[in-house]
This record gives sequence, structure tokens and C-alpha cells, in this order.
Amino acid sequence: MSEFISHVATLEIPVRSLEKSIPFYKEVIGVEVEFKGEKNAMLTFRKKGVPTIFMVETEELDRISFNNSNTGIEHTIIDFYTADLEGFYNWLKEKNVEVGPLNINPDHGFGGFGFRDPDGNFLSATNVLHEGQ
Repeated sequence: MSEFISHVATLEIPVRSLEKSIPFYKEVIGVEVEFKGEKNAMLTFRKKGVPTIFMVETEELDRISFNNSNTGIEHTIIDFYTADLEGFYNWLKEKNVEVGPLNINPDHGFGGFGFRDPDGNFLSATNVLHEGQ
């Protein structure tokens, strides 16, 4: 186990336009703008130990997702936590945010779903917390 790394500090997200993306992340994800430059911005949850989001404008947008070669299902690389998974899902749908199917395991109530930001980046929400979170 590395004694040098204690947690994830920052998630970097490529966007085409800060002006379009920042309002989405503020409203949907609940972050605040800590810093906004001409072509980048730092967004924060203002909670200790939670990664910041560094948004960078770019013309070359490679999506931040991947296909599972075993199942063919598209996966995100960022899962946002919500205690009210179904409520958040319905709220996003009301806001006309593109969402995938809501997957909740009936045996224990845990699950998640995917959604897209204004640039088509695939993100997800989950109601699962792991030890230390």
C-alpha cells in the first residue's frame, strides 16, 4: 500500500464551452466555482476529502466513458453519490437531461444510472457508499 497517495484530489473533465458546462455542473452536481479562467475552471463541493472538478475547454472531446468488452455496456469513469437515487433520476428527467435506465437491485435497494453532460460526457449516479467514504 502506498504511503504517498491518500485520496483522489481532482477529476479533470473536457468540455467545449465553460459557459455552457459550468451552469450544468452547478445545478445538477451541486458544485461551486472556486476559480474560473479563460479556458478552464475549478469546481468544488466544499467538503473535506471530496475531489474537485477541473474543467478544461478543448476542441478535441474524447468521451470519458468506455465499453465493457464482456457485456458491451458503456461505463462511466465518474460516479456521483446521491442518497436519493430515484429522486435524482426523476429530477434530471424533469430538467431534460439525457439519462439511461434506472437500475436498482430489489434485494438491497442499491443501484445507479448514467446521464450525460452538455458535451455528451457520460457520468453516473449511485447510492452505494464504500468503507471510508
